[in-house]
Amino acid sequence: MSSGDVWILGITMTKFGKRPDVETDELAAEAALGALKDAGVTMKDIGVLAAGNLMGGALGIGQQVQKQIGQTGIPVFNVANACATGATALRTVIMAIKAGEADMGLAVGVEKLSGAGLLGGGASRYDKDTWTPRGTDGAIMPLDGRVGTAGMPGTFAQVGMEYGHKYGGVSFELFARISEKNHAHSVLNPLAAYNKAMPLEQIMGDIMIAYPNTRPMCSANCDGAAAAVLVSDAKLKTLDPDQRRRAVKISASVLTSDPYEEGCQVLPNVNTLTRRAAQQAYEQAGVSPTDLDLVELHDCFATAELVHYDNLMLCPEGGAVDFFESGKPFRDGALPVNVSGGLQSKGHPIAATGIANVWEIAHHLRGEAGDRQIEGAKLGLAHVIGLGSACGVHILEKAS
Repeated sequence: MSSGDVWILGITMTKFGKRPDVETDELAAEAALGALKDAGVTMKDIGVLAAGNLMGGALGIGQQVQKQIGQTGIPVFNVANACATGATALRTVIMAIKAGEADMGLAVGVEKLSGAGLLGGGASRYDKDTWTPRGTDGAIMPLDGRVGTAGMPGTFAQVGMEYGHKYGGVSFELFARISEKNHAHSVLNPLAAYNKAMPLEQIMGDIMIAYPNTRPMCSANCDGAAAAVLVSDAKLKTLDPDQRRRAVKISASVLTSDPYEEGCQVLPNVNTLTRRAAQQAYEQAGVSPTDLDLVELHDCFATAELVHYDNLMLCPEGGAVDFFESGKPFRDGALPVNVSGGLQSKGHPIAATGIANVWEIAHHLRGEAGDRQIEGAKLGLAHVIGLGSACGVHILEKAS
């Protein structure tokens, strides 16, 4: 097994938004070819491919992408892991390189979701006038519209309100201000699905999806793809000096799931698996949260961003409200969060998001983030979480 570091050699994301002109495999190929070009390599150099697609129903998305970019006979892993699908594809390639099975690999995530509306909402398929337990999925009474929710909007609304109940200080306006921050950040991101600031009054006055999240406070489902070329430390040392200069070190790569808790058999605990992933990542990278220069976290809803300040230990336990009020997570603050505009503006093509969050961090560490560049950025964290449950955390470090 290789003990050396793994590096991002090339990485790209497509413009997120509506792409009716391309099929899923074509969109994935666009990102993959972009990552190969960015890395300065070709498919002949790639020893392993991991591809993720969650909602498209595509059988063997990795093999379909190969037909677009080159079939070289390498092993292909097709992954699906809720909203952490892209991060899981990335981790799959990292593990293959660490195991010594390849010295270079390609991770791809792609989704076609424009027009899909809010995912995970609506009535359960078991929501009948009478209810009879059946199978694993039907063994628990569906709660939508009764005492809670199994859908994502309601789940994350409840997560935010529970945080406020426990620690205090939250309000409808506070969550709306988090969304206002991210929409303001999006103005500087040309690849975001939406590039416009939204005043607080507009955010608060929009359609209520699940209190306290209005429509602008929810992630934007759209079309998009992202891809990354990863390389072993030994292989990187043989490459061109300019390739080495732009490489970004993956100091930590962690994937977790929920430990057993009686309560989370009904409602997923998005806090525990994120905190565990963060703890493992900081230990693996040998850093602390105070060392970070920027963070891209999974703000599928405004309420989620608040609780993840705490889960990622960007603040003391219970201190998420004070952290936000201090101004630290703003682009000009001490620890900018979601400079890309976050999922609420950048968009959330599910399987692409985990790699797209890494793309944002990598571009700041390379000094290639344009007008939204965080000056002097050397260390960043990318986080993604999926109900079901999965959490991926990657800590990236600028090449010395």
